[in-house]
Amino acid sequence: MYQKYASITAAALVSLSVAPATAVAANPPYIQIRPGYSMTVKESGSRFRCPEDQVLTGRAHHGDENGSTTYYCGFIYIDYEKVIVPSTQYKVRVKERGSDYATPEDHAIGGRDHDGDENGMTTYYSAEPISWRGQPVHLVYRRWTDDMKESSHTSLAGYGEIMTGRRHSGDENGPTAYQYATVTCCY
Repeated sequence: MYQKYASITAAALVSLSVAPATAVAANPPYIQIRPGYSMTVKESGSRFRCPEDQVLTGRAHHGDENGSTTYYCGFIYIDYEKVIVPSTQYKVRVKERGSDYATPEDHAIGGRDHDGDENGMTTYYSAEPISWRGQPVHLVYRRWTDDMKESSHTSLAGYGEIMTGRRHSGDENGPTAYQYATVTCCY
């Protein structure tokens, strides 16, 4: 009788040892946006591109079309490794007054040109979708800021965010807002 009980116990142990192990979720990668290049230019007639491997993280403007605009760029780092941003640019040209621009999915703004006053044209340049170690980098949780007066404002991305859009109506006294998105990867 004792041996029968032992063989059942041994069989139960064998069946437990071959049960599939539950997968342990890997830690998500650490994502950081580090400050990069910034430059102040005259708004009208300006041509601005972030340097290689950088994207826009903010903009400030003071005055009318003859006033100064400052662009802020940043680097994307994932697990302490700099992300390579594609140099191929997607370009959209819009009339400044009444403009409402947001990048295509997973594109980041990398530059902006502007000619003239509020009746002039603005061109946005966005980097094509970014990848890291062969995995897509996504831009999620897009959000618009509150309106700011165009002629006197500074707008900077929040933690882990980059710029993905801008809208403006009217002249330099009209409202401007920005769209920012959170960088995510590898899910």
